[in-house]
Amino acid sequence: MAMRDLPLSQFLADLGSKAATPGGGGAAAVLGAVGAALSGMVANLTVGKKKYAAVEADMRTLLARAEALREKLAEAIDADAEAFDVVMRAYGLPKQTEAEIATRDAAIQDALGSAIAAPLDCARLCREAIDLAVEASAKGNTSVISDGGVAVLAAHAGLRSSALNVLVNVKLLTDRSRAAPILAELDRLTDGAAALTEKTYEDVRQHLV
Repeated sequence: MAMRDLPLSQFLADLGSKAATPGGGGAAAVLGAVGAALSGMVANLTVGKKKYAAVEADMRTLLARAEALREKLAEAIDADAEAFDVVMRAYGLPKQTEAEIATRDAAIQDALGSAIAAPLDCARLCREAIDLAVEASAKGNTSVISDGGVAVLAAHAGLRSSALNVLVNVKLLTDRSRAAPILAELDRLTDGAAALTEKTYEDVRQHLV
């Protein structure tokens, strides 16, 4: 069974166990998916309300994006586990002779590409989830504005968590020229995200107090 299809109680039990997966990468994807789902909820509870007729079209668009994003982030849970398994298989290759060591080292470096790509893609999705949550909080039904606030916080946690999973693997690349563009994209994705999240959180909090 795919990890995304596990009952929540089982997923959490596996997450807390000695099993290699799911781990932090899968958890990051879950956080992003929670953010996207909550933005979708805000949109669902805004669409069709006369009070919010002016943003009806925006909320319908946001709802479609949130649902697609939630699905992609759910898929990212398994993508992360699959990438980790590839790395573990590479580390498990024999290393008794110089030829075996060279083959193993090359396999590990190749596998690290997948181990980096999975959380980097998750980071891209989480950044999009942040943007959706910001819009949902600003335009959506104010009776569920707190859920919009939770959405942006969850998505931001997913972004930062994904970033850590990128960094832990980039550190292992022997060809540092491969690392530069990855780190540059990660910087672009995280740039301004914390400030945007904090501003949205404060806007929501001020509405509630």
